[in-house]
Amino acid sequence: MNARVQGVPGRLDNIVLVADLAGTAVFAVEGAISAMRAQLDLLGVMVIAFIVALGGGVTRDLLIGASPPKAVADWRYPALALVMGGLAFVFHEGVLGISEPLLILLDAAGLGLFAVAGTQKALNVGISSFVATLMGTVTGVGGGVIRDIVLARIPLVLQVDLYASSAFIGAATLILARRLGLAPMACAWLAGSACFALRMLSVHYGWQLPRA
Repeated sequence: MNARVQGVPGRLDNIVLVADLAGTAVFAVEGAISAMRAQLDLLGVMVIAFIVALGGGVTRDLLIGASPPKAVADWRYPALALVMGGLAFVFHEGVLGISEPLLILLDAAGLGLFAVAGTQKALNVGISSFVATLMGTVTGVGGGVIRDIVLARIPLVLQVDLYASSAFIGAATLILARRLGLAPMACAWLAGSACFALRMLSVHYGWQLPRA
């Protein structure tokens, strides 16, 4: 059901905006770190930060027919991605010193935020629940996939732990919570927490999907 029919469009839009911007900031820094570890120059760092932060959202918007994509239509998205990428570059010594556990924690948080934002935005434009779940997953993992293609490596999200699966579960949780009639904010928190928890548990216990 279209979220606007439920009479709370303003609240839902705010949830999408906050989750989207927070995820953009987190993933921009993560993208910058990946670029600096690959020894790219300033331009390369900014490009990768932009790709990781906005690639998934742009892909989602194009797939659901939301044109132009938010990364183009709303200046706050590219501005935030570039600012965070630039700050990561300027303060590279401290940023590159971030411990791996903390980096995984931040990444899991960003993944949860994007899964929520992507799913809710798809629902807002009348996309079916199942496809909206896929769009939430694409929003969470799309930027990382494009980053790895640009860096000429097999996408990490298709190899490590339960990464894409965590985004999918988070997105599906949002759908289920909405169908149970929970408040919009409760739905968002529950879905984001489910994605975050599964991602962290998969890292801790080494859970992975079966391989051939």
